[in-house]
Amino acid sequence: MNTQELQDRVTKLENIIRSISANIPLERALTNVNLNSGDTAWMLTSCALVLFMTIPGLALYYSGMVRKKNVLSTVMQSFSITCLITVLWLAFGYSLAFGPANDDNHSSLVIGNASRFWLQGMSISTYHQLAPTIPESVYCMFQLTFAIITPALICGSFADRMKYGPMLVFIAFWHILVYCPIAHVTWHPDGFLFQYGALDYAGGLVVHISSGVSGLVATIVLGHRKGYGKENFEPHNILLSFVGSSMLWVGWFGFNAGSAVTAGENAGYAMLATQISSATAALSWMLTEWIVRGKPSVLGMVSGSIAGLVGITPASGFVDMTAAFIIGLVSGPICYFGAQLKRYLGYDDALDAFGVHAVGGIVGAIATGFFANPDVTNGGTGTHNGVYYANTYDGGRQLGAQLYAIVVAVFYCAVMTFIILIVLDNILGLRVTEQEEEDGLDHSLHAETIGGKMHGASKVALNDEDANKVEAIESVAVEEA
Repeated sequence: MNTQELQDRVTKLENIIRSISANIPLERALTNVNLNSGDTAWMLTSCALVLFMTIPGLALYYSGMVRKKNVLSTVMQSFSITCLITVLWLAFGYSLAFGPANDDNHSSLVIGNASRFWLQGMSISTYHQLAPTIPESVYCMFQLTFAIITPALICGSFADRMKYGPMLVFIAFWHILVYCPIAHVTWHPDGFLFQYGALDYAGGLVVHISSGVSGLVATIVLGHRKGYGKENFEPHNILLSFVGSSMLWVGWFGFNAGSAVTAGENAGYAMLATQISSATAALSWMLTEWIVRGKPSVLGMVSGSIAGLVGITPASGFVDMTAAFIIGLVSGPICYFGAQLKRYLGYDDALDAFGVHAVGGIVGAIATGFFANPDVTNGGTGTHNGVYYANTYDGGRQLGAQLYAIVVAVFYCAVMTFIILIVLDNILGLRVTEQEEEDGLDHSLHAETIGGKMHGASKVALNDEDANKVEAIESVAVEEA
């Protein structure tokens, strides 16, 4: 027995003794990996912040921008997706995206394995190889919040016109066939983009490009909303969108800084970079709109803040504060003009999911190739070199890896989303009828209105004359909406 083997046995014996005295699970003690209470507390906080982004943040942000007759259906989409993806994550999603959990086994270059189906094999003492200082259950929950918000973002593109049931089926297939593979190839050590060296700190590729591109495909497949370009589609309540966007901004700290996993230097750097980029982009969008339209708007400024958050997401843990400022500065006007593309190209991206998320994600992914700073990554011990901080070869290679990852994500998401939608459209039919769209999805799909609706049980106690009056009032309310 050599000295190293002897030392390993001594270490294991010490860990066993420590596990008994400190009530640490023996499995964790034998792996010589210690649970860090600070990291765990930060990640639990980040889980709550990122979930807060979808419900209520994104739900309010989107619902304020639609017409009054579609507010509840918009909120329903975000809430339903939260519940649906949670169950799918339990059954398949986590394993397909992040399996295997340990580096003793390996999966393919494009998808995980079945090692964590129904979360089998997970216990209070297991951990994931990407987050060894926190329980695996916490890491699973954190990644679930990302899996939830990504398809919810797509709904902004096809707002006001997709059937509820087929929407849920589409989201289920999209999660399994699009999100899980993209997450695996980008973030799991076995994934081919990860091995190629592509950088995506918190979801520029996985969350924003995938959802934005898929949203664009959905708008093309479903077609325009009835009256698009002819009727007034102004947001019904910009204040709701303001409140929702503010929640998104706060929740984004868990999104980006939480992706550090450990509550160390990178978490603080990612949080500050997120704040700087968002604030700068809000100002640059506002100034761009002021110049182009002659007046700044509240909705424009909050949209700019979201653009800055999207732009900094893939770069937040890899860049310094000057780069964060530059990313925010360019994300604002580029996403502003990205949102205007629909006016010139003729597609109906209702809430600008493509113009803000896909365009902003591409801007951020490219900027990462320029500004990835080895003095920032991995607490100052990183080897990733952007063009600005490296020689021509190293910097060019990192930028090339970013461009390659963008092309892969755009192509794969576009093709798979198109296939899923076409198949479902032929089997189930995706679009509501013209009359249902005219009445509003709240009334036609959910039998509710934003002002409240009396349902059958409440009407039983009324005589026929009063019941008819209630119906007449509800009809007027729907028409006004």
